[in-house]
Amino acid sequence: MSTKPNKSIFLADDDEDDCMLFEDALREVSTTTELLTANDGVELMNLMETTVPPPPDVIFLDLNMPRKNGFECLEQIRKTKAWEHIPVVIFSTTGQEEMVRKVHEKGANFFIRKPGSFLKLKQAIKQILDIDWTKHSWKPAPENFYCQY
Repeated sequence: MSTKPNKSIFLADDDEDDCMLFEDALREVSTTTELLTANDGVELMNLMETTVPPPPDVIFLDLNMPRKNGFECLEQIRKTKAWEHIPVVIFSTTGQEEMVRKVHEKGANFFIRKPGSFLKLKQAIKQILDIDWTKHSWKPAPENFYCQY
């Protein structure tokens, strides 16, 4: 019997309540997934520099954070050779078309608007965890890039 290797997720979000909800939802979806959190973009970049390799399986990235926002983090991730292929899921309260278009162009793999319920949050996390990122650099077409639960 083979066991699936543990997955690793980085979450960058300055909202402590959102981080706790995300962790609770993740634990209900997958007890074997490791979660590392950063409270802002500077902390995320420090986390990346000190823990990668190995890279996380996916990074959930909020856009509106102090010190270094999600746009700046995404840009730095895509410009850093060791990180450029790490899947980045924008996880934000904003759903503005301009923001969605901008992060798609900058190389995000997916955009999920933060769900309004715990059940929908679990569905969103499960959807992302179910993607096999190793098979290809998965990035949906612009019309399928944004997901609102």
